[in-house]
Amino acid sequence: DVPKGPDSRGDSAGPRRGSLYDRHCAAINNGQGDLGDLGCHLHRARVPPATSTPCCQQHSEEVCESCLVKTTLTAENVVEANKLSNNYKFGFKKWKSHVTARPWEDRSEIVKELYSDLNVVRGSGGSTLTCGNVLYLLLFGWWLSLLYVLVAAVMFLTVLGAPYGRLCWDLAGYFLWPFGKVIQKVEVPKSHQACEAGVGESSALLGGPTPRRWLGTGHWHRASTAVWLCLGYPVLVLAHGLVCVTSWLLIILIPVAKLSARAASRVLLLPPEWLLTRRLRMTEVPLEGEVILCCYRAANPYYYKYTVDGINVFAVNLLPLVLVTLVLGYVDSHNQLSGSAVKFTLALLSIMPLSYYIGMAIASISAQSNFAVGAVVNATFGSITELTFYISALIKGSREGNRCYAEVVKSALTGTLVGCVLFVPGLCMVIGGIRHQEQRFNSRSAGVSSALLFLSVGGVFAPTLFSKVYGKLVCGECHNVTQNPLGHYLCHNCHFDLMDNNGTLYYSHVQPLVYTVSILLPAAYLIGLFFTLKTHTHIYDIHISDCHMPGHHHSAVVHWSRWRALVILLLSTLCMSACADLATEHISPILTSSTISQYFIGVTVLAMVPELPEIVNGIQFALQNNLSLSIEIGNCIAVQVCMLQIPILVLFTIFYPTNFTLVFSDLHVYASMFSVVLMNYIFMDGKCDYFQGTVLVMVYFILLAVYFFAPSPSGC
Repeated sequence: DVPKGPDSRGDSAGPRRGSLYDRHCAAINNGQGDLGDLGCHLHRARVPPATSTPCCQQHSEEVCESCLVKTTLTAENVVEANKLSNNYKFGFKKWKSHVTARPWEDRSEIVKELYSDLNVVRGSGGSTLTCGNVLYLLLFGWWLSLLYVLVAAVMFLTVLGAPYGRLCWDLAGYFLWPFGKVIQKVEVPKSHQACEAGVGESSALLGGPTPRRWLGTGHWHRASTAVWLCLGYPVLVLAHGLVCVTSWLLIILIPVAKLSARAASRVLLLPPEWLLTRRLRMTEVPLEGEVILCCYRAANPYYYKYTVDGINVFAVNLLPLVLVTLVLGYVDSHNQLSGSAVKFTLALLSIMPLSYYIGMAIASISAQSNFAVGAVVNATFGSITELTFYISALIKGSREGNRCYAEVVKSALTGTLVGCVLFVPGLCMVIGGIRHQEQRFNSRSAGVSSALLFLSVGGVFAPTLFSKVYGKLVCGECHNVTQNPLGHYLCHNCHFDLMDNNGTLYYSHVQPLVYTVSILLPAAYLIGLFFTLKTHTHIYDIHISDCHMPGHHHSAVVHWSRWRALVILLLSTLCMSACADLATEHISPILTSSTISQYFIGVTVLAMVPELPEIVNGIQFALQNNLSLSIEIGNCIAVQVCMLQIPILVLFTIFYPTNFTLVFSDLHVYASMFSVVLMNYIFMDGKCDYFQGTVLVMVYFILLAVYFFAPSPSGC
C-alpha cells in the first residue's frame, strides 16, 4: 500500500519497498498505542495511487487527513483476520477477544508472566513487602502455617511419620511468607527424571505439569508414607484446595492459587528427604537441583487478561453461578432455602456469562465460516439473550393475566435503546478520552446506523403516535375542584383507550399499522445489510494487510472449532432460556412489593445487565483508539432492538396472544426520540472527546432519574 520511492529502480525496487512498508507499519502501530498486546494492528494510512511520494513524511499520532482513506488491519492468521473484518460489518457482533491462540513469542512480558509456572528464579525480585503479599498473610498465610504446625505435631506423635513432621515444620515457615523463598528437589534419581514441557499459554492451569507417581519405588511402600497419606496429606489437601478456590475467584491472587495447587499436587507427594526449603539472597541466581516452587508476588493486577482456552477468567469464574442458579431455582421451587429476590438476582447475574459464551461462539463460527453462514448466525443468535427474557416474561404475564409484564418488557426495550444510544458510546468516549485527547471515527458508517435508527424509531413509535391522535382519552377518577358542575376537573390515571366501540379503532386501524410496521422494519434492516455489505462496502473499506510483527505465524490454532462453538452456542442458549424463565418467575414479588417504579426496573436492570459483555468490548476498543467499533456496538444493538426484536415480539403475539401491544407510554417516546437526536448531533463531525462523552452519560443519568421518580404504569 506504500508507493515506491522516487529513486527506486530495477531489481532494487522490491526490497526497498518492503523496507519502507515495514517502517511504515511500525510507525503507525507505535502511534496507535499499545497494540502489540492485542495481536492485531489498526491504522489508516492509505496513500492515493496517483501520488508518487508518501503524503505523510512523519507518521505521528495525528495522521494527516489525506491518509484517512483506508482502514488497514494486520492479523496473525486468516481466522483472526476474518474476525477483525467482521467487526466492521454491519449486523455482525463486535468481538474484542481473540478466537485463535496467539503465538507465544508475540506476547508481552507482562502476559507471559501470567501463564508462567512458579519455578523461575529471578536475579533481583525486588522487595517482597508489598500490599498483595501482606494481603496473602492476612487471608491465608497465618492459618495455613498454623495448620502445618498442627499436622507436624501429629506426625511426630506417630513416630513413624517423623520425617513428614520435619517437612511440615519447614513448610509451616514457608507458607507463612513464601515470597523470596524456594522449594527444591535436591536429589532426583536418574530413573525418575522426566522432561517437563516449556512454559506457555497451554501450560497447566494451576501450576505446570503433573508429576509422575513413582508407584514402583520404595517410597510408596514405606510405613511413614502410609501414615502420611492417612493422617496428614488429606487435611492439607483440603486446606490448599480452599486456598486455591478462594484465591482463584479473587482473580488478582491467582499466583496464590498456582502456589497451593502445585504444593498439593507435587510438593506434598515427594519424599521428604528430597525437599529443601531455603531463602534466596537478592543476588543469588543459579541453584543446584530442580526448583519446584519460587514465588515473589501474591497478587498481580494484570490477571484480568488471563484466559483459559480463550475464555476470560471472569467468565470462567461466573460459570458455576449458572449451575447454582439452575439447581437452586428448580429444586427449591417453594422458596424454602432462599426467597424470590435472591433467585431473581442470581438468574439475572447468570445471564452475563452466558451472554459472553454466546458472543464468543458467534464470533468463532463467523470467523471460520463464509459470509453467508456468519450473517445467518449473527441474525439468528445475535439477539437471543434479550428475546429469551422478553418472550418468557410475556408468556408469564399472559398466563397470569397481568399487564405489568408487558409494561416491563416495553421498559426494557426502551432502556436498551436509550442505554445503547447514550450510555454505551458516552462511557466509551469518556474512558477512551482519558488516554487519547481526541478520537476520530468513521462518520460515514456511523451515518448508516444513524439513518436506520431514525427510521426504526419512527416506525416503532408510529402506532403510539397514531393512538394519541385518534384514541379516546379515558381517566380513572376525576374530582371537581370548583364545586361547579361546569367548572374544572382534576383527573388521575388517564390514558388513551383504543378498545372503544368493541375495539373498532384498534382492530381496524392500529393493529394493521402494527403489522405493517413489523414487516417494513425487518425489510429495511435487510436493505441496510445489502447496502453496507454488498453494494457500498467502500464505506468501511477494510483491507487485510500482510504486514505483521516479527515472529508472526500464519497457521491458526483456534480456541473453539466450529462444531465446538456450535455446541456451546446451543447449550448457552438453553441455559439462557432456563435463567430467563427463573428471572420472570421470581420478578413478580419484586414488582408488587418494591417501592421503585416498574419503569426504572425495566430500563436499568433488565435492559443493561444482558449488555454488559458488549459494554466491556466497547470500552476495550475505545482504549485502543478504535472508537468506530465502540460506537457501532451501541448502534447495532439499538437498531436490532427496533428492527428485529420488536417485530419478532409482534410476530410472537400472533401465534401466542399476550398483552403486548406496540403502544408505548409518552415517557418512552420522548426519551427515545430525544436520545437518537442527541446522538446524531454529537456524531455529526466524526470526532469526539471526553467532554462529549460526559454529556451523553449525564443525559442518560437524567433520564434514569426521570424513570426513577415516575409513577408505575397503570394497572401495575
